[in-house]
Amino acid sequence: MTTKKLYIKSYGCQMNFYDAQRMTDILKPLGYAVIENPEGADLVILNTCHIREKAEEKVYSDLGRIRAHKDDKMIVAVAGCVGQAEGGEIMRRAPYVDIVLGPQTYHRLPEMIARAHRSQENKQGKAQGPGRGVLDVDFPAESKFDFLPQEHSTVEATAFVAIQEGCDKFCTFCVVPYTRGAEYSRPVTAIIDECKRLVEKGAKEITLLGQNVNAYHGDGPDGNTWGLGRLMEALACLPGLLRLRYTTSHPRDMDEELMVAHRDIPQVMPFLHLPIQSGSDRILEAMNRKHTAAHYLKLIEKMRAFRPDMAFSSDFIVGFPGETEQDFQATLALIEAVGYAQAYSFKYSPRPGTPGALMNDQVPEDIMAERLGRLQDLLNAQQLAFNEKSIGTTQSVLFDRVGKQEGQLLGKTPHFQSTYITAPAELLGRCVDITITKAFANSVTGTPLVIPAQAGTQV
Repeated sequence: MTTKKLYIKSYGCQMNFYDAQRMTDILKPLGYAVIENPEGADLVILNTCHIREKAEEKVYSDLGRIRAHKDDKMIVAVAGCVGQAEGGEIMRRAPYVDIVLGPQTYHRLPEMIARAHRSQENKQGKAQGPGRGVLDVDFPAESKFDFLPQEHSTVEATAFVAIQEGCDKFCTFCVVPYTRGAEYSRPVTAIIDECKRLVEKGAKEITLLGQNVNAYHGDGPDGNTWGLGRLMEALACLPGLLRLRYTTSHPRDMDEELMVAHRDIPQVMPFLHLPIQSGSDRILEAMNRKHTAAHYLKLIEKMRAFRPDMAFSSDFIVGFPGETEQDFQATLALIEAVGYAQAYSFKYSPRPGTPGALMNDQVPEDIMAERLGRLQDLLNAQQLAFNEKSIGTTQSVLFDRVGKQEGQLLGKTPHFQSTYITAPAELLGRCVDITITKAFANSVTGTPLVIPAQAGTQV
């Protein structure tokens, strides 16, 4: 089989990067191999995200650069959430795009590619036919997960597995319910089988993914519906699986079973990304979050009662329509009360088709920028303080990447702190105890307790 060149670029969330890997797996039997740049590619896929500001324009900008390399044999595809939301407009504005597909239809890629090739042949031979690109943004009745290859083409020490997709919450700022569809949970057995294959190929840590991952409610092998806590209990029994993480969670779906899992299952890491978006009840109501700041703080308190060393991350939106200085101060107060290890923060950007985009009292750009600066100053100070508290402690770090410097390895502590050390390459893919010696705003460093000659015996 002739090798064909695939260039794929993903934007946004970890689910998108998981989807990109699964698209690669689908295309591998067709002879596609991944390359690092679009030049000379037979197939280019932009796997897009629709969450952040100017997401569409970033796609068109990349498409413009790719157009310069497009020839008669290159197929250009736009996948993901921008494709789902803006499919017809993409075809209009960028007629050189051959395929537009949504995140629920990428299991149909081989068929779409064949149709795109036929369309190209029609254009070149001036044959009868529509001569248009392939647009597939349906929400099919079948689950894409039932059609994906069982094997992953590449497996590293850290792996991702999608267990839940879609959202039923309909926050007024968010496009996810419209681009990813209703909440869907994969069956327990399918997840366990995928994780088992990954661990057998060398994965030591698995992150379970979902738009609302803690809303997971999959069909169990015992005929009952399993929640996320029960699922992780089963996954922890896989020999060789050292760590379990999950993201992203919603405060309304945090149950006690999940808290118990953090307390009782050693593989479940003491780190939770739990977005709140705002500390103002008035803004939370306008966002349709259906919880209060007090409810969120009680969850944090309860989680720490179950797992005292629990570290937290969150998302914050500054400048949601109608946000006053008093509302913003409530957000700062909540951040002070929690004390975050990490956080992500953004200025509000109206997403087309969402209720928030139609609201009055849009906050001026200069006010949003000023508030975001104050908020990030506080969050950055908290992250640095969290990292500094770990100086002198012993942390188990899973080193899964090679750094930019000679002999440098990169990994994560249980609390998801980025960690780098200078050490032999044989420590790559292993959990190693290190003593933290220095802390920075975004990372920590230290020295391994194991000497290199003993590295091969570590797990």
